Amino acid sequence: MKYPIGIQSFEQIIEDGYVYVDKTDLIYNLAHEGKIYFLSRPRRFGKSLLVSTLKNYYLGRKELFNGLKIASLEKDWNVYPVFHVDFNSTNFTEKETLEQKLNFYVTEWELKYGLPDRSGLLGIGDRFVEVLRAAHEQTGLRSVVLIDEYDKPILDVLDVDAFLEDRHRNILKAFYSVFKGADSHLQFVLLTGVTKFSQVSVFSGFNQPKDISMDARYETLCGITQKELETYFQEPVEEMAEIYNCDYNFMLAEMKRQYDGYHFSKKMTDIYNPFSLLNALDSKSIEDYWFKTGTPTYLIRLMNHFNENINELTGKYYRQEEFIDYKADVEMPLPMIYQSGYLTIKGYEEFGNRFLLDFPNNEVKNGFITMIATSYLQPGERITGWIFDVLDAMRAGNIEKLEPLFTSFLSSIPYSMRRKDNEREKERYFHYTFYLIMKLISVYTVYTEKQQSQGRVDCIVETPKYIYIFEFKLDGTAVEAIEQIENKGYAREYILDGRKIFKIGASFSSETGTISDWKIV
Repeated sequence: MKYPIGIQSFEQIIEDGYVYVDKTDLIYNLAHEGKIYFLSRPRRFGKSLLVSTLKNYYLGRKELFNGLKIASLEKDWNVYPVFHVDFNSTNFTEKETLEQKLNFYVTEWELKYGLPDRSGLLGIGDRFVEVLRAAHEQTGLRSVVLIDEYDKPILDVLDVDAFLEDRHRNILKAFYSVFKGADSHLQFVLLTGVTKFSQVSVFSGFNQPKDISMDARYETLCGITQKELETYFQEPVEEMAEIYNCDYNFMLAEMKRQYDGYHFSKKMTDIYNPFSLLNALDSKSIEDYWFKTGTPTYLIRLMNHFNENINELTGKYYRQEEFIDYKADVEMPLPMIYQSGYLTIKGYEEFGNRFLLDFPNNEVKNGFITMIATSYLQPGERITGWIFDVLDAMRAGNIEKLEPLFTSFLSSIPYSMRRKDNEREKERYFHYTFYLIMKLISVYTVYTEKQQSQGRVDCIVETPKYIYIFEFKLDGTAVEAIEQIENKGYAREYILDGRKIFKIGASFSSETGTISDWKIV
């Protein structure tokens, strides 16, 4: 089986015999149920392949769709004028790059339709309107406009170069405004991207695109569903099961934990990350493929700038407007984190019309937490090595090694990172630090601030042979922490478990920024 990893060309996938998960019935519905659309999905989630498929469909390339669902649906196969703008491959951190790119596209289209060069007379948007008018007049058919990664010129300079960010926003406003002025010349328009920027005029006023990012009808347009995985990829999953010495169903469950878990509507259909899933099937190995392809530096910048901690954002219910529209003038990075794929919908509450947001799967959770911890804490120790030292100690029940491991890690955090001026920030740093540490080791079952009948325990870690119950105190004593574990009965639910239980009380000093007292019972 040939896997189309990194291949975004529909025609190449079909012509060269790569596996193609057939979404063409949804594409047919999209083309016939509306006109101007916007779709937000995380990077490497199949947006460019969707655009390429639409391009070939509207170019009437019927032969490419033989045997696919759309072949029995479409009867006409008209050849429309198609205008495809792809921002994917360009770095927009240099001045005038965006202007040059758009000018190149429009100039090529003017030449194709025999229009004079009016770059000195008309703006880029008005020139595009004239191209669309000419295409309509010369072909007798309205135009199709496909814009891939419409927001990349903004994301490339977001929170880095305020001048370029504002300039790019205004240029795109002028360019996208053609959808209002050229309505009679348009057959179909799709803009794809990561983030919905509310200030870009394409999302306001007359003829605004229909946002289908959370439309249940199109939630599976990108990505791979459980049914598609089992239909198209049963054989490679069976081969992986042999390699991992497990049965087919166990292998499916492992892949689900690692790569599944995205939801894009109230319907809550499970969607796999296609990039990671295809890489795993091709390599016959479960690894962190998607996260390794690029660090979302703009998210780190935003979170540092806005002083947001990830534990204050995850596992909570939000109204849709709180995580859909990114507003540069509102200090809330949640929409960017959600739309970039680092959080997803994990539940829906009909009362209040609210959505539960959390990490989609193990790959994203572990990668993102490690990245955040490295940026937030800036420890002198290498985080990955430290994680495995802690995991080895916990797996072996080597309780004596845990205190020096925690102490040395916390001591390696620069003083400038742990110095906090007021009590609220000290408390916030304390809770966030231990949240990150415990999430880093969550290859085991880890509960942070787990609610029990007698109260909320700071952390419980379950390994195959041992259970670790942690209680942390800020500027307190380890004895006080142990007393709370005993008095609140945090270990009570594990009495009949059979695994050995360790109760650990630790005191964190706001002065030194590390462990000042530690007790085990």
